[in-house]
Amino acid sequence: EALKVVELRSPVAGCVLLRHRESAGPIQLGTPILEVGDPEGIEIVVDFLSQDAVRVAPGDPVWIRRWGGQDVAALAGTVQRVEPSGFTHISALGVEEQRVNVIIDPASTEVDGWNRIGDGYRVDVDVIVWAGQDVLRVPSGAVFRREQQWSVFLVEEGVARIAPVEIGARSDDWVQILTGLEADVPLIVYPPEELTDGGKVVALGEKEG
Repeated sequence: EALKVVELRSPVAGCVLLRHRESAGPIQLGTPILEVGDPEGIEIVVDFLSQDAVRVAPGDPVWIRRWGGQDVAALAGTVQRVEPSGFTHISALGVEEQRVNVIIDPASTEVDGWNRIGDGYRVDVDVIVWAGQDVLRVPSGAVFRREQQWSVFLVEEGVARIAPVEIGARSDDWVQILTGLEADVPLIVYPPEELTDGGKVVALGEKEG
């Protein structure tokens, strides 16, 4: 029996994103041939560590960065959904990680250059899970645990003093201080283990007297 040409119609409007078949040949029922999508309806998929994903919720604001290089302005976006199931990912160091996909919608796609973003392109995102005003924050490397108490080393006239503090929200880089510390007090970041209360310290760039 002579072969017939069969016309395949896409169920959605868009453009071809990926060709699974590069040449002619027999195929089985259900075998993917093409992937079709609408570039104007693009969404961002970010895989979070599961312990970070539990802090993310639909509606959280997002900043989309480095979508067109280091110098382009960040774009606003919103978390659309957090997928209910995770998956195992092997890190570059060979460590198994549980990750969860978070789907993000850009707030505007009419920014110059954004229309050239395509399927599989890379962007960086910051998800805002908490925000506050008039917050006293310190570098995370300045806060440590001592005798079941969060503490910092502050500097008073060239001497290190331990000050217990109460912390609030925290990120990888910053920690909110609720009580125990005033603004503009010099702190020691990543204090060495041998440093004790009352130890003499010298600021970088200064000479010990």
